[in-house]
Amino acid sequence: MTNRSDERAVWQFWRWPLPWQILAGLIGGLIFGFLLVQWAQSNPEFSPRDFVLRWVKPFGVLFVNSLKLIAIPLILASLIKGVSDLQDMSRLSSMGGRTIFLYLITTFVAVCIGLVAVNLIGPGKGLPKDVQEKLLGDQDGVERVAKIAASAAKEQGKGPLQAIVDVVPENLAAAASNNGNMLQVIFWAIFFGIAMIVAPPQEVAPVKAFFDGLNTVILTMVDLIMLFAPIGVFALMASLIAETNDWRIFAALAWYSITVVLGLAIVLFGVYPFLVVGFGNTGYVKFLRGMLPAQLLAFTTSSSAATLPVTVECVEKNLGVDPKVASFVLPIGATVNMDGTSLYQAVAAVFIAQALGIDLDFYQQMTIVVTATLASIGSAAVPGAGMVMLVIVLAAIGVPQSGLALILAVDRVLDMCRTTINVTGDAAVATVVNRAMSRRKQ
Repeated sequence: MTNRSDERAVWQFWRWPLPWQILAGLIGGLIFGFLLVQWAQSNPEFSPRDFVLRWVKPFGVLFVNSLKLIAIPLILASLIKGVSDLQDMSRLSSMGGRTIFLYLITTFVAVCIGLVAVNLIGPGKGLPKDVQEKLLGDQDGVERVAKIAASAAKEQGKGPLQAIVDVVPENLAAAASNNGNMLQVIFWAIFFGIAMIVAPPQEVAPVKAFFDGLNTVILTMVDLIMLFAPIGVFALMASLIAETNDWRIFAALAWYSITVVLGLAIVLFGVYPFLVVGFGNTGYVKFLRGMLPAQLLAFTTSSSAATLPVTVECVEKNLGVDPKVASFVLPIGATVNMDGTSLYQAVAAVFIAQALGIDLDFYQQMTIVVTATLASIGSAAVPGAGMVMLVIVLAAIGVPQSGLALILAVDRVLDMCRTTINVTGDAAVATVVNRAMSRRKQ
């Protein structure tokens, strides 16, 4: 018979605030992963990597897939609802202009911060030669670099206007079948919403009611999926620890990792408070508390797309942003606003150049600013997409793409950090745009 006190303890856990549940799962996963690694050291026949791949990681994959499953429906429902609710093309153009402008500015500032940090610290200059040789000669790393370079070659082979052409899908069903085509879905949803504004209101009322109801259902699905967030986060963190091959590599790349994290911290505690407090009229402590569930989820999944449903919920419920604004600003941000990724690309490009003994002049570093800013717009909101864009940045400044092997070992952990900044930046811009639109309404 089940002990009633045990049942009560479990029930009390599920009644904890969501941030605490996710944090508990994260810490529990870290501890469990470390215990598996320690057990393997005294039992050589035991493989922690095989164990988590078979029995633990699938729960994390199921959780992430569930969130990705509703990402596209959420974008369609929320964007169409948000645009059609505006009922005024001038408000839509005003909101769109502010959103894109702020996203470009924050990305530009993030890249500049990354460049200043990496030039001042110089992490690549102190990388031991034996570590360089080990990383550059690692067969797994070479194979990964080749795959990344192949993906980047497809992007580089496109014409100058291809990026604009790619925004317009030739088939909505095909675009909606891949989260990497999120920008195409956003275009279709905005186009559909504009048509609803222009069409006679009485004739589109049933369509609007449908999407309003669909949006409510999708948000309810988010709540249901998040009931399993602690389990999913636990599985993902445990698998991350168990799958890490050589922690000594992290020590060798410590200064590089510190440089990236320092730059991200400056953005998080310097740039965003300036926006949120100064222009969004929101206390920054309140902002961070409200965004904590989305930040923890972004940190765990390394995917802005998977985190988007939770980001929307946090911004609307915890920060009080108008759903019309949140449903418009956040889906676009998940695709075109990559502050953390752009900062990382700047640091990584200079670090690789330093490690390989290549001096970058002022013109080349300004090329990094422009290329990283523009590349972030086309970066898919999925784990590892920043590496593909980094190849384009390296090509623009004449640094061998083989240097990517120097940073692959710590990329997964840093990807978690930069995704957290990406999501936080989306929310910061949403608060600013919300404040501006509320003033305009008065």
